[in-house]
Amino acid sequence: MKYWKYYLVALLVIVIDQLSKWAVHRYMPLGVAGEIPVLGDWFKLHYTLNPGMAFGVELPPPYGKVLLTSFRLVAVTGIAYYIYRLWKQRAPQGLLVCVAMILGGALGNVIDSIFYGILYNNAPFNAPTPWFHGQVIDMLYVDIYEGFLPASWPLVGGSHVSLWPIFNIADSAIFVGVALILLFQSRFFVHPDNVHPLAADDVAAAQARRDAEASKVR
Repeated sequence: MKYWKYYLVALLVIVIDQLSKWAVHRYMPLGVAGEIPVLGDWFKLHYTLNPGMAFGVELPPPYGKVLLTSFRLVAVTGIAYYIYRLWKQRAPQGLLVCVAMILGGALGNVIDSIFYGILYNNAPFNAPTPWFHGQVIDMLYVDIYEGFLPASWPLVGGSHVSLWPIFNIADSAIFVGVALILLFQSRFFVHPDNVHPLAADDVAAAQARRDAEASKVR
């Protein structure tokens, strides 16, 4: 499999993510008014805007968002190069696909931050410029619990909580990519010292096939 095909995986994630965000922005009202139950109250579509990072965490204005977006651009550039490096090192295809999913998810949210202040006019009212200040569109809401905590609880009593964040396709791709890497790390990161002697021939044959495929690409 040529290395550029893994970038197509990332592109597919970006396309699905951006289409879903466009559809939500185009056809759903913000907040509870536009909420659509999918699986009862457990899984819903709920249009909301996230001005910062995960869980709505924000860096100090007015230029915190610019710094955050700049950092994300550096990060996705590093991930894109990492995919090429993994391919050159004959890494397993599963690992490359997972990293490509992470790249696509990260780029999906970067697009929101850079362009949505212009495209969808959703930059915060105090943003110095709509560029680089777009808010990320979230819509997937898995509601494990939502309600008010008992008033008798110290410090947090009486406050409203939701035990699951609202996220989007890009976030899902990142989560799935990371989760699969953790789940299959013993297969993705095989150290030569851990290879059973009886499997040495199979490992050598697999390496020879990858070398032959890479030589054809060149």
